[in-house]
Amino acid sequence: MTEVTYRDALRQALNDAMSEDEAVILMGEEVGLYGGAYGVTKGLLDTFGAHRVIDTPISEPGIVGAAIGAAMTGLRPVAEIMYVDFAGMVMDQLANQAAKSRYMFGGQIGVPMVLRTQGGTGRSAAAQHSQSLEAWIMHTPGLRLAMPGTVSDAYHLLRDAMRQPDPVVFIEHKGLYTMKGEIGAAPDAPWGQPVRRRAGQDLTIATYSRMLHETLTAAAAMAPEVEVEVIDLRCLNPLDDSLLMESVRHTGRCMIVTEAVTTGSVASEIAARVTEQCFDFLEEPPLRLGGEDIPIPVSPDLERASIPEARLIEDVARWLVTREAPSWAA
Repeated sequence: MTEVTYRDALRQALNDAMSEDEAVILMGEEVGLYGGAYGVTKGLLDTFGAHRVIDTPISEPGIVGAAIGAAMTGLRPVAEIMYVDFAGMVMDQLANQAAKSRYMFGGQIGVPMVLRTQGGTGRSAAAQHSQSLEAWIMHTPGLRLAMPGTVSDAYHLLRDAMRQPDPVVFIEHKGLYTMKGEIGAAPDAPWGQPVRRRAGQDLTIATYSRMLHETLTAAAAMAPEVEVEVIDLRCLNPLDDSLLMESVRHTGRCMIVTEAVTTGSVASEIAARVTEQCFDFLEEPPLRLGGEDIPIPVSPDLERASIPEARLIEDVARWLVTREAPSWAA
């Protein structure tokens, strides 16, 4: 197979879906002529025309509101907002309209739309363009949430998202767009199910998106002294946690690694589930390792220091298993 970038895999997913189904349309700020804020939709305007690749005014509430209306009347819109930080501007449309319409209308109408956006650090974009706000979405019943960490998942999870009968928020990480990999012939797992990316017996680490790669780097550095099992959650809602619980019952220890702040986070939810379902198997309480509870700094050095990276993950994981403090802490 040919390697492609994460960005190209997303573009291919959109191209394939639009070729197969005329109901699929794209809409958002600069998705047409400019090709999207991070180049994902580049070239699709030439292929499918301005009636299906729609450059919108600079109004996130207008974009999402129009997508909801289009979805309720028979189309399958894929709307883009440039940064997940702008989710606060569209939460009424998302949380009170898209998420609830199926329930308020007794199942007679749904909102089969995808909201593509991107989050995370890595470009010194500062406090208003670098956040990880997936917990806002995960908290809302009726919204689906996918966060692909691999090139193959970027393609297959987006294709699956465009087939869902309910609204999906699809968060891409800005630090992954240039990563290369192969698109598998089939999804790594069905929608909503995690994947075991590395087998191990001493510790389970649950993670997703870009932190998957930091975690895998840390796990490789610890072997064979500490063997870490890495579970890629992939979808945060729905989340079939059976594989994760099976892993924790086997290893007896669990870490959850995220880029988002720890307070009120996805990591907190996962830790609570592990405690409830695996209490009798745990050697240690589940440990959350996430971003600092601060606005993201603009300084590159401070930005890097505000989130976990492979070395920190390795040090904390070793301590959790062996209780040996890292040399720098002596």
